[in-house]
Amino acid sequence: MSANESGRDRHSGAAEPAAVLPEAGAQLEELERLQQALAEAEERAKSHREQYLRAVAELDNVRKRAQRDIEAANRYGLEKFASELLPVKDSLELAVQNAARADASSLREGQEATLQLLARALEKLGVSVIDPLGEPFDPERHEAMMTRESGTAEPNSVLEVVQPGYELNGRLLRPARVVVAREPARA
Repeated sequence: MSANESGRDRHSGAAEPAAVLPEAGAQLEELERLQQALAEAEERAKSHREQYLRAVAELDNVRKRAQRDIEAANRYGLEKFASELLPVKDSLELAVQNAARADASSLREGQEATLQLLARALEKLGVSVIDPLGEPFDPERHEAMMTRESGTAEPNSVLEVVQPGYELNGRLLRPARVVVAREPARA
């Protein structure tokens, strides 16, 4: 190899790193930009995770608070119910204590007064009576015990109430048990 050739090799070898340097610099800048973007993305991810964990904790707290509120409402709802019925119980106990000394008419008056106390207590609690006499039969609110021929009542209407039904604030507690009218049989 001549000196000229080895000089060219050295020269070409030196020229190669000079050509790579601007390209490497651009790659380094790109790498730094990507590292910066990655660091920002990691920071946002960390922030979003913390927000998520706070939201999950808050949701759990709301669920627990709602459960406590429901339990308290049930407990105090029964307390109100019991306090409304206590006067009825007192009246019945008084009637039992005085049953031997009372005559039939005063016992009847006492029973009627006790029933009125009970009706008022149930009314305060939102319980209302379903009395469908003469109304069309409604299978969602009435329970047909039997049918009876009737020449005066409309067919499929309530002819007689065997047992009244009850609703609690518009929600059915017990359907009314009724006798339903049907057309007389034709001979």
